[in-house]
Amino acid sequence: MLKNVLETLEKNRIFRRKVEHIETLNPRKAEYGEVEDLPEPIQKYLADSRIRLYQHQVLATQRIREGENVLITTPTASGKTLAFNLAIIEALSRDEEATALYIYPAKALANDQLSVLKHLESSCTIDFKPNIYDGDTPRDIRPWIKENSRLILTNPYMLHLILGWHHQWARFYRNLKYVVIDEAHHYRGVFGSNVAFLIRRLRRICNHYGSYPQFILSSATLANPDEFSRNLVGMDFQEVNQDTSPSGKKHFILYNPFAKWGDLSTHQETSNLFQLMVLNDMQTLCFTISRKMAELIAMWAKKELNQHNPELVDRITAYRSGYLASERRKIETGLKTGKLVGVTCTNALELGVDIGSLDGVIISGYPGTMISTWQQAGRAGRGENESLIIMVAFENALDQYLMKHPEFLFHKSHENAVIDLHNKKITNGHLLCATKELPLTLDDFQRYFDADFDSLEGLRQEGLLKETDNGLTYVGRKDPAFSISLDQISSDHFKVFHDKRLMETMDRQHAYSEAHEGAVLINQGETYIVDSFNLPQRSINVKKMDVDYHTQALKNVDVSIVKELDKRKIGNFEVYFGEVKVTQDFYKYKTMIYGKTLSTHNLELPPLKYHTRGLWFTIPGMVADSLENIFTKKDAYAGSLHGAEHALISMFPLLVLCDRFDIGGLSTNYHPETGKATIFIYDAYEGGIGLSEKAVEVMEKLVEVTRDMVKSCQCSKGCPTCIYSPKCGNDNKPLHKNGTIFLLDAILKMIKCEKMDLPTESILEHPPHITGPVKTQAIGGEGYQEFENPRNLTKKGESFYFNGNHQEALKCFQKVIEMDENNLTAWKYRGMILEHQDDHQGAIESFKKALEIHKEDDETFYYLAVSHYNNGDLDECKNTSKKLIKRRKDWDDAWCILAMSLQALGDEEEAVKAYQKALSINPLNEDAADNLNELLD
Repeated sequence: MLKNVLETLEKNRIFRRKVEHIETLNPRKAEYGEVEDLPEPIQKYLADSRIRLYQHQVLATQRIREGENVLITTPTASGKTLAFNLAIIEALSRDEEATALYIYPAKALANDQLSVLKHLESSCTIDFKPNIYDGDTPRDIRPWIKENSRLILTNPYMLHLILGWHHQWARFYRNLKYVVIDEAHHYRGVFGSNVAFLIRRLRRICNHYGSYPQFILSSATLANPDEFSRNLVGMDFQEVNQDTSPSGKKHFILYNPFAKWGDLSTHQETSNLFQLMVLNDMQTLCFTISRKMAELIAMWAKKELNQHNPELVDRITAYRSGYLASERRKIETGLKTGKLVGVTCTNALELGVDIGSLDGVIISGYPGTMISTWQQAGRAGRGENESLIIMVAFENALDQYLMKHPEFLFHKSHENAVIDLHNKKITNGHLLCATKELPLTLDDFQRYFDADFDSLEGLRQEGLLKETDNGLTYVGRKDPAFSISLDQISSDHFKVFHDKRLMETMDRQHAYSEAHEGAVLINQGETYIVDSFNLPQRSINVKKMDVDYHTQALKNVDVSIVKELDKRKIGNFEVYFGEVKVTQDFYKYKTMIYGKTLSTHNLELPPLKYHTRGLWFTIPGMVADSLENIFTKKDAYAGSLHGAEHALISMFPLLVLCDRFDIGGLSTNYHPETGKATIFIYDAYEGGIGLSEKAVEVMEKLVEVTRDMVKSCQCSKGCPTCIYSPKCGNDNKPLHKNGTIFLLDAILKMIKCEKMDLPTESILEHPPHITGPVKTQAIGGEGYQEFENPRNLTKKGESFYFNGNHQEALKCFQKVIEMDENNLTAWKYRGMILEHQDDHQGAIESFKKALEIHKEDDETFYYLAVSHYNNGDLDECKNTSKKLIKRRKDWDDAWCILAMSLQALGDEEEAVKAYQKALSINPLNEDAADNLNELLD
């Protein structure tokens, strides 16, 4: 069984070359404890059920008893549910009026929990009438539930709609003692930010009826549990995080189909591994990325097994949410009883559904978060059973990073769950709901809503709020709860219709990028073609069609800085955070198959503009100069910036819980508002949702993991595993992998205050006094004054230079020289510009003047050698290069220009030695490599 599978994976050459890592998690013994003074019926229930409590369950019960708000973050299958149920059922047994509210993110979870609670109720003979109250609850029993149930299970969507009818629930709210928020880690991003305000509205209503309930959160492990729980509920929590439940030995295998550039896809490899485990009689659950793949992998496995082991064909099936409830229950029972040996599924079976203990789990593709990874893995080997988990990688950057850096998966959590309480659109929507539910007083506003008074004033001026003696009340015509989506920020929604039936809704940004005319739209694993896109009516019509190609919209992006809110200095590196304005112009789309473009089509859509929040940082001139000196090919610099932007975004979800599509970015070799090369990363939502703000906090780790990911990729020029982006609006052009590594290395060294082997930033070498005429303040023109001194004129000249406007740059530096004839920086830039303009003699004179000012400036020696070479002064080039090498033996470019002069002089033997020396210092020196290859050929 399991032993055979492990041996096959370790020894069979088909599998072993793709096994990147095997982590063996040792078994753990349970640590038990006792809760004193439990009511006799509960003690009897525990004894009859042969349940012994673990230490963390005891601790959670004690803290709930003490009136604390509790956050339970022990792993999957550690008994979190019993940890909070015990104390709550005990309280309900002692107080016959007390009530409790359980909030679940999914209906399936609530259904499973209801069965557990009903069993507890009957076993303990405690009457608390648990019931689900959601959209599926029959209308004829709803009044009875409101009047009689003491424990209600619901979801945020239903709670959002019924808070306005709180008078019908007066009995329940008046006696509410506990609110349980299970699977709390789901409440992050837009959804979590909305739910955070929903919880504050709930607390306010409870307080209105005189109750102040305790909150109990059950969550997966997070990097920021205190911050997250406080943001979600608005109160402080005590965390219970020590797992004392038993665990069997687990073998966790990282399997990489791309480790040796194999010829099988991730899906085919998954199917083969699934068959291997099933053939060895290992009951296995295989998680896939889509409904369609769940069906296909099950179908492929059945087809193969039918030829060799036909008796297993009926013991394999797919499971997905689209099946009828009766079909799903049948599959769940088959897993529990052992009738089924293999099931392929989506994340529908990740949590909540009781399917018993399994021998193995396959995770086909990193599911996007560590939380989901461990919840899926937790389906195997419950209790003390030995188990096997295999994660099969896709080609993308995140999957490949985890394959190469397994420690990131098996050590402490790095994931931060972000809730943003400052998005004005979200805040304003819930303020309207709150004023509809109860008049809003100044005290309520300050206690429950983290917003500014401008928000209230804006709503009042719109005629939606009215001042009364009791506070602000809502006077709009429509119930705001019906117009506010918990999943979205924008109210600018497009409706997608198929055969006149509403299929889905999406905001404008997703409509532009995914559902433009001619787009291939995927919905529940099926493909549709967009037939018409009606912009004024915001309606999209699609027709079902099976196609083997997909579409990708291309866009131009512009980001402008509205307001700088914060700046963080990390070592010698600075990162900024603030409000930005994003403009996106979707101008065409491509039809593609297997990465190849079939056709391109123009789009005529008005630009999409929105304000959000983002981070940005600039690239110091010395880093930019060095990068351009090392990688001289066209677009190498722009490709390095672009590659760094893509790579940073690709690794973003590793540290901040989100999807890659929740964030956007822009890189430019010159931004008019910073005056330098700049990289922006911003929240792809109106108003921002706190993602980039959190990234500023973890910036050093983000840069480090990004650099490691790009560096460890086996490709030579960039690929989807490292710097390509699936959503690049510029068609992944330009990109330069080696330049990206150089840039990320330089940033990391700045962060760590490490020495960089780069030319000194010459702009710092201005003399302390100014000898030329300076405009005085009496002139009155501040804008003009700003540039009429050597320092600011130099900055302006640098900006022109990096933007490619050499003529204007030359004018600036000429002015600087007129004002200060001993300005080293100006003479150097003058020489560089003249060299670009092929005025080699003028460049030589400028560099010689610079050396008169500073005789030991290595960078100037190098530029002088290059100008001599280009002017045909080969002996001068050789002599200048040798002088430089005496001072800087470790500079590959110095050896390269020496080699070029030797080669031109006909001394090929010495030229080869010099090229080899350059490459021994820096293997990435493209000029040295190309010239050496040409010479040896």
